Amino acid sequence: MQVDKKSKVEHIKEGSAGLRGSIVQELSNDSDHVSDATTKLLKFHGTYQQDNRDSRKDRRKQGLDKEFIFMVRNRIPGGKITAAQFLGELDIADEFGNGTLRITTRQGIQLHGVVKGNLWNTIHQINEIKLSTQSACGDVERNVVCCPAPLRHNAIRDQLQQYADSIADHLRPRTRAYHEIWLQDPATGEKQQVVGPPTEPEHDPIYGQAYLPRKFKTGIALCEDNCIDVYAQDAGLLAVTRGDALVGFNVLVGGGMGTTPSSDNCFPALAKRMAFVAPEHVLPVLTAIVLVQRDFGNRADRHQARMKYVIHNWGLAKFKAKVEEYLPQAESICGVPAGTVPRPLADPDAADVTHHHDHLGWHEQGDGKYFLGLPIENGRVKDDGEVRLKSALREIFQRFKPSGRLTAQQNILLCDLAAPLRHDVEQVLNEHGVLTIDRISNVRRFSFACPALPTCGLAITESERVMPVLLSELEAELSRLGLSDKQFTVRMTGCPNGCARPYNADIGFVGRSADGKTGEGKYTIFVGGNLIGTRMSAVYKDLVPMSQIVSELRPLLLYYKQAQHDGETLGDFCDRIGIEELLRFDDEQKQPNSSAVA
Repeated sequence: MQVDKKSKVEHIKEGSAGLRGSIVQELSNDSDHVSDATTKLLKFHGTYQQDNRDSRKDRRKQGLDKEFIFMVRNRIPGGKITAAQFLGELDIADEFGNGTLRITTRQGIQLHGVVKGNLWNTIHQINEIKLSTQSACGDVERNVVCCPAPLRHNAIRDQLQQYADSIADHLRPRTRAYHEIWLQDPATGEKQQVVGPPTEPEHDPIYGQAYLPRKFKTGIALCEDNCIDVYAQDAGLLAVTRGDALVGFNVLVGGGMGTTPSSDNCFPALAKRMAFVAPEHVLPVLTAIVLVQRDFGNRADRHQARMKYVIHNWGLAKFKAKVEEYLPQAESICGVPAGTVPRPLADPDAADVTHHHDHLGWHEQGDGKYFLGLPIENGRVKDDGEVRLKSALREIFQRFKPSGRLTAQQNILLCDLAAPLRHDVEQVLNEHGVLTIDRISNVRRFSFACPALPTCGLAITESERVMPVLLSELEAELSRLGLSDKQFTVRMTGCPNGCARPYNADIGFVGRSADGKTGEGKYTIFVGGNLIGTRMSAVYKDLVPMSQIVSELRPLLLYYKQAQHDGETLGDFCDRIGIEELLRFDDEQKQPNSSAVA
């Protein structure tokens, strides 16, 4: 019988003794970096080995190797964080990182610039403040995202947060490797690092020895508030409500933003509506979905390993039938009686996404307290000139001790604030030059970018560092056209992997190449997605230099100004008009005799 080929990463996982490998030995040696195999395993522990790409050229001239650093990512289900934890993250960033925090598009926190000699202390101290980096990366369930708004007018949002916690706990790998490598022995108070395989086999009924073929992302949303982009998840749970009661979830499967443009069979995708399940059946059904991906995801080609490709190759009906076939095994894993989940699974409820909220500004929580949604440009918490965001947040968390919620738009909600504190909080923000929602433009409000250069090893072009400049140019153009009041998403990534979800945005910029002499990035411009995240965008123009992006968008924006329907968003307009007609109008405006005016 012919044995299917497996990628190199599969062999590394299988031979890792439960994600241990040689991590301990390599952490303790004198090298400033780790081997490729250990790099792959460290992802499961929440850290990526990178290098400072800004210093590559100079170091090469000096005959030096790369300046190796690590990114460390927290796993924070639903983005819930205490004041003490946020302050602890700031302290860790100052002591071991580059002094900044970055809120991620999956409601986590990333630390950048950690050198290998500080890696153990960084992860260890994160655990000391009762957070974790386990499974924040790697071929497992990633951070479970959920609407973060602490609205307590009814119990629904708190219930969704409880599901996020239970799913995250249920789908955490069973191996004790993380505890053995990064934590202290509570009995002795000493560092406990166990070298080699465990003395007794560790059975993981969900992940087995090889874990999943690729990463797996789960998100929970409300129809009237898709703030976490539920259709972009491998498994999306869309809450179906009747009044103030949660009656179940529409289960969506097969979303994913990553792609490889050079490969015709790679593509970003929105999830498909598979079934409706009762709340008490969520864990068995989700477990069955993960088991199907575990057993049938592509383990030979990592570019084809996400669950969206299984569904694309099989069709949704076959995938759903296979999930139903795996339900008895999933029920056993979840500890519920066989037959608990009705078969066949019910068709999805008619309920679907209708709105999106970013939860910025002041809001009553419904329990007598308030929360403030604070915009954070590209999620980067830092002091930069007159805008001293990091210092402001440190003072607010120290003085007023709010709880925090991180959002999938890379912002933060300062929660559980008594009404009299509103003025004091605003005063701190003003004193530190921090802009609140009433002082930024709509286009900046609904934009974000991935980190890209200089830390991400996959980046082709700039993203985070150039997005503010691009938005300033776009703000000026929108103001000139009288479109500043329009709300639409603008997202940028430095490579096609789509971390900032550019493929379902109204406008998306995806890095494609960089000029060999000037370093200027060239981007693919996508248009036609929407704010509520239910439609894919399409390629408008390719290989557009950064300096020409706004001028290339100008005719499209003019067309929108002239021909939009009442209440029509930019993405809806582009989708209705179509790429061919948009390009025809663009060509017409660029003719020498064009008489179009704004």
